[in-house]
Amino acid sequence: MTEAPLIAVLDYGIGNLRSAEKGLQRAGADARLTSDREVIERAAGVVLPGVGAFGRCMTALRESGLEPVARDAVASGRPFLGICIGMQMLFDHSEENPDTPGLGVVPGAIRLLPEGVKRPQIQWNVLDVVRSSPLLDGLEDKTWVYFVHSYAPVPDDADTVIATCEYGGTVVAAVEAGNVFATQFHPEKSGAAGLRLLSNFVDLVRE
Repeated sequence: MTEAPLIAVLDYGIGNLRSAEKGLQRAGADARLTSDREVIERAAGVVLPGVGAFGRCMTALRESGLEPVARDAVASGRPFLGICIGMQMLFDHSEENPDTPGLGVVPGAIRLLPEGVKRPQIQWNVLDVVRSSPLLDGLEDKTWVYFVHSYAPVPDDADTVIATCEYGGTVVAAVEAGNVFATQFHPEKSGAAGLRLLSNFVDLVRE
């Protein structure tokens, strides 16, 4: 039996971060919600989850001392996954909290969802696969996934976009930039499709 790879889920003391840990465990990982730098540094993959407001999450990440740890994890080349606000935190800045800089790992900004739609989007929505990615391997186009958000990323480089959804216009739902992957939706709350996506990430970590 293949050994479960160690994946560190960054615990910076905010929101319900344990659901991401549990989802990765179901996908076959030795996933640990942790703020322990030593555990994070020896993990084969790292996950940055997030719920709530962009500014509050970034402030908590910085106050926990995990911002440089997150940056180092990205720079190490290990597979890195951002989920929901964790995805947004990877970008330069957000309209939600303009005075709070993001990690700047993926160039671009976080913008408010289009006019004329209910904000936040709290619903299942259809995923439109834009290009192939190992994160989306085995997921059919038009797969249903679960969103909870009022803002969404607008990357500077459109080639980083791997999936979108329609919500008052085309909204970026997932990106890939080198070893960095991120989803605006919650894979851990997206049933079989979400479990497949997390399993794909675990496979990337194994490799």
